[in-house]
This record gives sequence, structure tokens and C-alpha cells, in this order.
Amino acid sequence: MGCFGFLKAMMFCFNGIIFLAGAAILGVGVWVKVDSSSLGGLLQKLGQGGGVASQLLNVGYLLIAVGAVLLVMGFLGCCGAIRESQCMLLLFFIIVLIVFIAEVAGAVVVLAFSSVARDLIQKLGDEAVKNIKQDYGKNSEVTTLWNETMTKLKCCGFYNYTDFTDSQFVNTTQRYPTPCCKNSTCTYNNATVSDVSGCLNSLVTFIKDNSVVLGAVGLGIAVLEIAAMASSMTMYCKISSK
Repeated sequence: MGCFGFLKAMMFCFNGIIFLAGAAILGVGVWVKVDSSSLGGLLQKLGQGGGVASQLLNVGYLLIAVGAVLLVMGFLGCCGAIRESQCMLLLFFIIVLIVFIAEVAGAVVVLAFSSVARDLIQKLGDEAVKNIKQDYGKNSEVTTLWNETMTKLKCCGFYNYTDFTDSQFVNTTQRYPTPCCKNSTCTYNNATVSDVSGCLNSLVTFIKDNSVVLGAVGLGIAVLEIAAMASSMTMYCKISSK
């Protein structure tokens, strides 16, 4: 197998994986929208029917869009390589280039407008604390969701244990939730709960601890995209020279 044949096989395999990934993401997106009666119901209860829940439900549309783009990319890459179609290879190159530019622009926007992200987190935090004070211990779905989150992240509340202060749960039971406790009593006046960090803090710490991995993944994706563009252009030029 010559260099061109090897490049052709790699293009087919690489874009076949992209095609399958796109199909999977598209399927998940369609499922999220179709099964909104169960998933959406839980999110609506969590967000009290506010804007946060609606924004979370729109993730389905995002998944559908991403899946569709990946499907088209995979199809063009596979067919362009097998059929040696200059048109398909050129379209593949243009789509990957647009995606690459969009990713770079998105990263720049996130870095430049970090205050927007802080405002969004603040709004989400307000909704979360409101949700805790009103529904924790009263609504079984909300209670289970918070308990599982706090147990897995080893945290208490959104910001800290004070999110539960004056909540319906604490006022009724005179104790904090079990995930907030470092001993078996955990009464209202038990100060040991102050040692348990909030879930936002735990999530930020997790991201910081895994920042190298996340950066490596992002860099790997960028390298793959550049390699895909270089491969498609190389094939395009070789086919043109025949």
C-alpha cells in the first residue's frame, strides 16, 4: 500500500469513527427532546419552572446540532476518500475549518467574558439555594437529586451548609442533611458541618485538579482537526495532479 492508499484508509477509518460518534450524539439529543416528559419534568421541578430549567432542556437541541454536523463531516470524509471526490473533500475541509475557528473563538470569548460566566453561576446558585430551602426534604425527586450530588462530590449545599439554614428541612428536623455531617448527630448547632465544602467549590476543585487532562483533551482534538484538514487537502491535491 502506497502513501496515498494509506492516507485514504486512514481518512476512511477516522471519519467512520466521527460518523458513528455523530449518530450517537444525535440519538441522545433526540432522546432528550422526545423524553422531555420525564427528564424535563425533573429539571422543571429543580428550577421551579424558571429560565434555568428551560436553558438546560435546550441541551437537546445542541446535541442534535452537534450530532448532525459530525454526521455530515463523517459522511463527506468517508465518501470523499473512497470515491476520491474533490468536491466532498473540499466540503469536508471547509466544515472542519469552520468548526476549528468556532472552537478557538469560543475559547477566546470564555476567557474574555469570564464575568458573564460568573453572572450565570450566580443566577444558577440563587435558583439552587431557593430550591434547597423550599423543596429539600419535601419533594422526593429534588431530595434524591441533591443527596446523590452531595454524596458523590462530598459536598454540602451549593455554596456551603448555610444554604440549608432556615430551610424547611432544617426547621422541621432541627438537623442538617446526612451528606453534610461528619458525625452521627449533625444537629442544627453542630459546627462540624462547616468543614464540608459546597458543591460549587468541589466542582471547581475537581476541574482544577483535572485541568491538565482537560487541556490535553482539548489539544488532542485540535491536533486531530488540523490533521484531518491536512489529510483532506493532501488527498485533494494528489487527486488534482492525476
